[in-house]
Amino acid sequence: MLRSFRKLFLSGACLMAAVPVVHANVVVVLNSRDATVQLLDQSTGADNGTFAVGKEPHHLMATPDNKSLIVASSVGNELIFLDPVTGKIQRKLTDVLDPYQIGFSPDQKWFVSASLRLDRVDLYKYEGGNLNLTRRIPLARMPSHIAFNAESTLAFITQQGSDQVSAIDLASGAVKWTIPVGKLPAGIMMTSDNKYLLVGIMGSNYVEVIDWRTHQSVKRIKAGEGAHNFRLAGDKRYVFVSNRVQNSINIIDTQTLENVGMIPVPGGPDCMELTADGKTLWATLRWIKKVAVIDVPSRKVIKMIPVGRSPHGVFFANAAPR
Repeated sequence: MLRSFRKLFLSGACLMAAVPVVHANVVVVLNSRDATVQLLDQSTGADNGTFAVGKEPHHLMATPDNKSLIVASSVGNELIFLDPVTGKIQRKLTDVLDPYQIGFSPDQKWFVSASLRLDRVDLYKYEGGNLNLTRRIPLARMPSHIAFNAESTLAFITQQGSDQVSAIDLASGAVKWTIPVGKLPAGIMMTSDNKYLLVGIMGSNYVEVIDWRTHQSVKRIKAGEGAHNFRLAGDKRYVFVSNRVQNSINIIDTQTLENVGMIPVPGGPDCMELTADGKTLWATLRWIKKVAVIDVPSRKVIKMIPVGRSPHGVFFANAAPR
């Protein structure tokens, strides 16, 4: 199993520019405590510039048409749309309260914002490139990360403060179910076969596997302490999970639901991005103001790049499928 994983990689974000100079291979890093976007050269790691964006930018993602990159400024209460080619601000939505984590449904009809400070989830219709607020849904404490089913009928939300996962019906806004999980649930993702939800249990050392159709936990996959966030390997099978306390990244086989490998990564690895060839993984290191560049086949950190305080989201264009 492990050998096939190595063979996969041996065989083998967002396109963004510094302001005002255009670069073709820029890595976008959000420094949450500095409230800045930092742009790195993907080839050399050189700093291509930094600019301010609201307060506490944590997560970011491209719009479905890839014409904008959305930076979610949670304490700044705004979404900042950047041109992915020039890096210039296209527009801001200042009526978005506490957008901590954001996500588009697979059918691209819904946009969801989890408000960690305000204990609620906001649902938007995504129509013609515009976001139209439809509902604000109160949840328990600290709604955090978001996943969707393939049918785009449900959004799944982890709640760090109440140790729960909830399913929200996107059409009605109703909370369909809520179940208890492990302590401090953080990252959540749907397996590629649309069968299970994987939840990083940050207050412990495992990934909880949930059958979302029966609303039951079916397995706990041993990971590292502080299991936090996920990044698909782009092959519809393997996924990386960052362990912020253990200072490592595990590799999970989503077909067998087993932990098949570990990469030591110092400094509290958090968000991750993977190059299109699957060979190079970038990870923000929350505690030491750096980004790690990891060679996946050898499972070694090959470069440490200084960035701002508490780096969180990371994104670049030439990425493996998400």
